Amino acid sequence: MHYAYPPRKSSNPPPYLPRSSRIPRIRRSHLRPIALFGLIIIGLIWLFSGSSKHTKHTISGKPAVVLVTVFDEGSDNSAYHKNIRENRMQYAEKHGYGTLLAKVGDYDLNGAPASWSKVVAMRHAITKYPDCKYMWYLDQNAFIMNPNLKVEDYVMSASKLEANMLKDLPVVPPDSIIKTFSHIKGSDIEFVMSQDKEGLASGSFVIKNGEWAKFFLDTWFDPLYRSYNFQKAETHALEHIVQWHPTILSKLAIIPQHIINAYNSNDHGAQYKDGDIAVVFAHCSDTGDKSCAKEAERFSQQWRTSFSRS
Repeated sequence: MHYAYPPRKSSNPPPYLPRSSRIPRIRRSHLRPIALFGLIIIGLIWLFSGSSKHTKHTISGKPAVVLVTVFDEGSDNSAYHKNIRENRMQYAEKHGYGTLLAKVGDYDLNGAPASWSKVVAMRHAITKYPDCKYMWYLDQNAFIMNPNLKVEDYVMSASKLEANMLKDLPVVPPDSIIKTFSHIKGSDIEFVMSQDKEGLASGSFVIKNGEWAKFFLDTWFDPLYRSYNFQKAETHALEHIVQWHPTILSKLAIIPQHIINAYNSNDHGAQYKDGDIAVVFAHCSDTGDKSCAKEAERFSQQWRTSFSRS
């Protein structure tokens, strides 16, 4: 077997040509400005990185809570909507909360169902109240019934969350294989909501303001999820991302429905009882005997009496 050998060096190499001394001289002449430029760049990086640390916004927690409700202009009932607005404003005034009472038409949903507006409104609330600590979204078809309960204490305090959060619970009842984490603590929670008989109940929920809230709301409102045409729009999109994104599930607490989302009847979930913070008129219609306005009549005088006594 023959092996190839590298060619031998020529016995007559080309004559040695010394390098021009001009190149080193050029390099040395440029060395000082290059070094100076590098120092300037390093200084700018340090300056901006240092200033960003000092200017990072710290949430003061004032107001403690922003109450968010979006009104559907397509089913406008001026007397009914006025009643809802008064309910929200009186509760917010009592506790020094902020309010964001918006209309569906305020937001460009790019053809998505109107119910998606709740997600945009919550993001809007962060912009309007960057120092708030929590945001409570409550559907328009609901009354706050107990004015003495404060969201930051009754719902979001770490001790309350520890006592109320439902651990190792199927996210979508009755048999979702994805369950709420069993090891998380109340201090870990950024997002609180409840379930009804059909799944996650997005008519009332609370989010803690901060970078995670922005990430979560932006993820929820992703055009991809809006394009899926889920049967229940944003609610089914939420069930999807909660089950497939541990980053979100790890910050979620599901609590008993009556705490923040009791219904006017037990047809679809836990029924409202005296002392609950709110009542939601679940599955009410725009018109007819089961219209939202008619359902509200049952509770209108009650909430006003409770507020007058508080």
